[in-house]
Amino acid sequence: MSAIRRAAVLGSPIAHSLSPVLHRAAYEELGLENWSYDRFEVDEVALPDFLAGLGPEWAGLSLTMPLKRAVIPLLDTISDTAASVEAVNTVVLTEDGHKVGDNTDIPGMVAALAERGIDKVESAAILGAGATASSALAALSRICTGEIVAYVRSDARAAEMREWGERLDLDVKIGKWSDAARAFTAPLVVATTPAGTTDALAADIPERPGTLFDVLYDPWPTQLAARWSGYGGAVVSGLDLLVHQAVLQVEQMTGRAPAPLGAMRRAGERALAG
Repeated sequence: MSAIRRAAVLGSPIAHSLSPVLHRAAYEELGLENWSYDRFEVDEVALPDFLAGLGPEWAGLSLTMPLKRAVIPLLDTISDTAASVEAVNTVVLTEDGHKVGDNTDIPGMVAALAERGIDKVESAAILGAGATASSALAALSRICTGEIVAYVRSDARAAEMREWGERLDLDVKIGKWSDAARAFTAPLVVATTPAGTTDALAADIPERPGTLFDVLYDPWPTQLAARWSGYGGAVVSGLDLLVHQAVLQVEQMTGRAPAPLGAMRRAGERALAG
């Protein structure tokens, strides 16, 4: 009988996380009967002790807020992708005891768009700033050949987005949130804001919109996504992102590829449907 292997998602709050549903579906499909995946309420203060207490049965961790940056000093090494945005959402625990950090949100975004046939765009717009927006910038650095405009609420957020753009060698232009409806002229719009923030913008969607990538997944659809679809525009959801980044996590933690994208998505959809 093969040894028991463990993985989990950490964060605070964590009760809402769909990661256990997705990873367990992958384990079942891959026949990994001795693998378990749990969730733990862990904040920045508790994180060092949690990591120090992990035994050899642990294969990996998924991290959500507020741990994506707090974990970096506690790791042995991080990938270039994670370093580019100073955010780690995946920790792989190697056989020799090393903790290796990576960011699967960025390639997950790229993969979610590619699944819809979008691998290059001439320009793009981002609604919002913050950690998810920085990952969106990093994803766009791989597929966008032209202008990127970020619509933000404050000068501080504008400065942050400019700084991330410089780090990623991107010329990021800044738009005021009051002009956010102008984003909809771009062939790709990435909405990274909390639930309800873009509701007021739904009435401004043009009759022939391009592609919307809305990183939310619950509740779904957002008003923006629903109206966008109603006008015939393509919509990529937060569940698409969650599944694609989880696929990469499963592959890294288990060493089994390809991870079962379809089974993981169906499990997520069932969980959201209640």
